[in-house]
Amino acid sequence: MQTEKIIDHIVNWLSEYLKNSHQKGFVIGISGGIDSAVTSTLCAKTGFPVLCLEMPIHQAENQVTRAQNHIEWLQSNFEKIHSKTVDLTPVYDEFVSVAERSENEYAYHLSLANTRARLRMTSLYYYAGINSYIVAGTGNKVEDFGVGFFTKYGDGGVDISPIADLMKSEVYKIAEFLGINQDIQKAAPTDGLFGDNRTDEDQIGASYDELEWAMKAKERGQIAKDFSGREREVFEIYEKRHKANLHKMIPIPVCEIPRELFN
Repeated sequence: MQTEKIIDHIVNWLSEYLKNSHQKGFVIGISGGIDSAVTSTLCAKTGFPVLCLEMPIHQAENQVTRAQNHIEWLQSNFEKIHSKTVDLTPVYDEFVSVAERSENEYAYHLSLANTRARLRMTSLYYYAGINSYIVAGTGNKVEDFGVGFFTKYGDGGVDISPIADLMKSEVYKIAEFLGINQDIQKAAPTDGLFGDNRTDEDQIGASYDELEWAMKAKERGQIAKDFSGREREVFEIYEKRHKANLHKMIPIPVCEIPRELFN
C-alpha cells in the first residue's frame, strides 16, 4: 500500500471536488473514532476551512474526550480548523418522550439508535447550509459496501465519501502515517449509538479484519460451503448482513411507468 500517494490522491480529489462545487469548505462530525479522525485530517490537508462538529447524545465520556483531543490536535497542526459542539441530548430526549414505544424491544432500541444518527445528519446539513460547506462522510469500504454498517439517511447521508474505497485496516495505516492520536488508533471501533459500551464487533459478531477477509472471498466468487469452522461462520455473517443491508447500497427503487401509459 503506497500510503503517502493514497493520501495525496484523496487530498487532491477533495480539493478538486470542493472547487468544482463552488462551496467554501467541509463540515464533518467528529466522534472520537478512527474514521472521522482520518477523514477530518484529510480534509484539513486541503487547506480549505473545516468545521468539526461534536454532536453528543448521552455520549460516553471517553468518546467525547477523544473527539476533543483530536480537534485540538487538528487546530495545532492546520489552519482554518473550526469547531462547534451541538448538544443534541435534549432534542433526542424530547423525541423519545413523544414517540410511540414499540412492543418489539429490539426494533425500538435499534430505531432510536438510528434516530441519533439522523439527528446528527440534520445538524451537519444545517451547518453546511449556513456556511456554504459540503458534508464529508466517514464510511469505509467494508462498512459502506460490505456489511452496510451505517444508518440510511444518518451517517450514510453525506455529500462526498473520501475513504469509502479504503478497507478499515487501510484506514488504520493512513492514521498511523498521519500521526493521529494514539488513543484513537487504539480505541475499539464503536458507533456509540446505543448509549452503552458495545463495540462494532459486539454488534456484528465479527471483527473488521474478519469482515475484510469475507468481503474479498465473496469478490473472488467463493461461497459459504468453501469454508468450515470460524471462517464459515464469519462468511455467513458477512453474507447475511450484506443481503439485509443491500437496500442502503443501491439507488432508491423508482417505479418506472410504461411510456405508453402517458399517451
